[in-house]
Amino acid sequence: MRFATTLAICGTALALAGCAGTSEYYDTNAAVDANPLCASRPDRPGEPVARDCLRESGGSISTERRSEPVDFRKGAGDD
Repeated sequence: MRFATTLAICGTALALAGCAGTSEYYDTNAAVDANPLCASRPDRPGEPVARDCLRESGGSISTERRSEPVDFRKGAGDD
């Protein structure tokens, strides 16, 4: 279920990235897996989990458009 949600978020972000400004995706699963303190899980459902061991993923899309001038002049080494 977690993989399907992640895949849906990635697909949506990629689909909208072409028509929107920029998109950003974040995922903390790799950091949690690498942390040895997160190896043990709470014994009972509803027990609090350490902040460093929370698995989160998500994304954001920014529609802000930045215009930057493009220099089309030939440089010294261009022929």
